[in-house]
Amino acid sequence: MVDPTQWIVETEWLARHLESPDIIVLDGSSHLPTSGRNARHEFAATHIPGAYFFDIDEVADKSNPLPHMLPSTVQFASQVKAMGIGDGTRIVVYDTEGLYSAARVWWMFRAMGHTDVAVLNGGLKKWKAEGRSITDEPSPKRQPRHFTPRANAALVRDAADVKALIGHPSTQIVDARASGRFTGSTPEPRKGLRSGHIPGSRSVPFGTLLNPDGTLKSADGLRQVFTEAGVDVERPVVASCGSGVTAGVIAFALAQLGYPDAAVYDGSWSEWGAREDLPITTGAA
Repeated sequence: MVDPTQWIVETEWLARHLESPDIIVLDGSSHLPTSGRNARHEFAATHIPGAYFFDIDEVADKSNPLPHMLPSTVQFASQVKAMGIGDGTRIVVYDTEGLYSAARVWWMFRAMGHTDVAVLNGGLKKWKAEGRSITDEPSPKRQPRHFTPRANAALVRDAADVKALIGHPSTQIVDARASGRFTGSTPEPRKGLRSGHIPGSRSVPFGTLLNPDGTLKSADGLRQVFTEAGVDVERPVVASCGSGVTAGVIAFALAQLGYPDAAVYDGSWSEWGAREDLPITTGAA
């Protein structure tokens, strides 16, 4: 059994271990297409010293029209070993927002069987607020490392899986999108998508799991959020969101409570909202 506390590290810990040769720091930042922001360009201008950019839109199944879908094990292994990530590498991933897309990268590595991966609590937002060192200098190229992928299919769900769960008492579908998008009162940021949510799903906007500084809430705080949303943390969960990014925050929060087996619906609303053959509903959960 993996100790879930190994999946989160504090800024103070990372500052002490930044020079450790067996640790690689990844910036996994990503932004909504409506934001007008370019995560790669922002990384080039400001990042934690020694960090490398992990592009979820490049380490993705390019044959799939949906955004940043999980690639094959072969593709994933090829791309990460070229970055110098291999068996035995300790990975720490962060993003610019505190906790947003870093959880997606955490989930990706675990879905590929690499469990020695942690999220920096509070991310670059907290790191900079504490006055810690940042740079625009490119990090030195690492030598390729052998990476052995071991697909953990239990952490991934597709549309057929989720459709079969509607009304099923054993598994809960939990939606990380903002409440307005869940109820259908707010239009989707991606064009061509219907508004609403998967029937029977619960609404836990990912931001409700975070403190104002972008760090994850305490265990008691997380439990309260899930309980108030009608989610039983002891029962299986499939997390969904707009495009499979912030669903990772749901899975990450549950892992910190000792429930590391939450799956992510990879296509999420980018797929569900676009397909007329899949049912939707509007209003509160």
